[in-house]
This record gives sequence, structure tokens and C-alpha cells, in this order.
Amino acid sequence: MSMAFVFPGQGSQEVGMGKALAEAYSAAREVFEEVDDALHQNLSKLMFEGPDDELRLTENAQPALMSVSLAVIRVLAAEDRFLLADRAAFVAGHSLGEYSALAAAGAFAPADTARLLKTRGQAMQRAVPVGEGAMAALLGLELDDAREVAAMAAESEVCAVANDNSPGQVVISGHAVAVERAVDLARDKGAKRAVMLPVSAPFHCALMAPAAEAMAEALDSTPIDAPAPTLVANVTAESVADPDTIRRLLVEQVTGAVRWRESVLYMKDRGVQMLVEAGSGKVLSGLARRIDRELGSRAINGPDDVEDFLKSV
Repeated sequence: MSMAFVFPGQGSQEVGMGKALAEAYSAAREVFEEVDDALHQNLSKLMFEGPDDELRLTENAQPALMSVSLAVIRVLAAEDRFLLADRAAFVAGHSLGEYSALAAAGAFAPADTARLLKTRGQAMQRAVPVGEGAMAALLGLELDDAREVAAMAAESEVCAVANDNSPGQVVISGHAVAVERAVDLARDKGAKRAVMLPVSAPFHCALMAPAAEAMAEALDSTPIDAPAPTLVANVTAESVADPDTIRRLLVEQVTGAVRWRESVLYMKDRGVQMLVEAGSGKVLSGLARRIDRELGSRAINGPDDVEDFLKSV
């Protein structure tokens, strides 16, 4: 069965994530130690014990989620010599999960990935003063309608599609007042629900330009190898392996939309039958079922999941 591995984004974090993996497998503990050392921070203790409000901080959540995803991949390799380069057709990740995907596919060293995500989280948080930006989920609207609503609401401000997650699930981002206007317009347009999201910054829109500049500088000094398997990139929804192109797309991703629905369909159209979500939570597995019911999906985030998966392959 042809499979692709996918990696979750911010919002999938929870206190306790990775703890069972660390207790069961030395390969997982090694990943968490590498990340802790790279950041000069006891991030694993924060992941295992909380507090939740500190874990949810963007600069902590991003490297924490990556470390759990990479721990899963390392455990699969250690327990059964399950290597992504040999067994997966593609990797892809939702927003910060793109960094996890690249680390899992050998494009980034784990320590470099952790430092990049720490920088990314801090830069995204600094880009817009708290309260000036916002994001909202428009449920029950298709992409073209969501784009129309965002354009109408923007007026002289920023309001744009940030995530095309699945049919009828689009997230918008921009100036808080404009996003609030879009929520009202979306309800008038026929959205089943239109709700403001509890986020600390307006990710994946033009307001993140200062963060994109910071990431361009950080990525310029970070070695990137060609990933194996190839990456399906957020901003193009197409596969890419060239390191210089990946570097450019990662910068564009900070202000660009996450084209997740198209990315999943791209992989399915090229023969992928199963999406395997590696890391905390099951958000991407749920989206896969909404995008295409014929596409199989499963999540691996704890020892039982690891054992069940290895038995199945």
C-alpha cells in the first residue's frame, strides 16, 4: 500500500505529549534530549508536565510538536528499520509541520529544526502586536466563497485565506477588525458556523512579513539536504526536493496560505492510499476523511499506535 507521512501543526499540542514514547523507547528519549540541548531549555519537561499556558506559547509549541513527530519516526526506524526513504511516497506537514516533515525526511538536522522553529515562533509572535490581528474558521463555505468574503471584509486592511484545510473548512487571517467583518459576512453568505479562533497572532497572511524576513535570514544560514521522500509543499501543493527551492518556499509559507486540501489530493492522485499522521493528536487524520473518503488515514502518537502500525506493515 502506498503511503505518505504527514505532520501536525500548532493546535495539536497537549500536556503529556511524547511522555509515553519517552518512557517506552530510548530512540524517543534521544530526540527529546537533542531538542532540549539545541534550545538550552528543558522543553521535554514542559511537554510532559506543563503548564498548558506555557506549552501553548508559539515559541514552545512549534519545536515541541516537531520533537514528538520526529520521535515517532525515530522509533519506527529503531524498532523495525521502517525508513521513510524506503517506505513512503511523500512527506507533508501543516504549517510548522512542514519543518517536522523535512526533519523526518533528512533535509534538516533535528537540532537545526528545533532552533529554526524557536526562531519562527518568536518572530511570528513579534510580527503583530497582541490584539491587532486575528484568525477565524469559516465552516460550511467553500474556498472561492471564503476568498470572496475575505476580499469584501478587507477594505483597506488585511484579510485573507490562511488555511484551506478541507471542503467546507477554511481559516482566514488578518487585522482583527477585518476578520470580525468577515465573520459577519460569512454568516450572511451561508456559512454553517463562523467563529473567531483563540490564537495569539494572525498567521499565514501579509501581516507576517517581518517574520518572513527573520526566517529568510535564519534559513539562509541553515544547511538543507534533499528530502527523501520528497516534500509536498504548503504553498504550492506540489512535490519539491531541491534544497534552494525548499528554502524559498519555507519563507513564502510564513505569509502564504496552507493549501492542505490540495496537498492531500495531490498525493492521492499520485497513488497514495494511506496518510499516516506522526505526532501529537489526530487533526490531520480527521481532515483526510473529510477531503476524500476513499483515502485511508491513521495516527501514530503513542507506543500502542507504534506497535499496531508496525504489525500492519
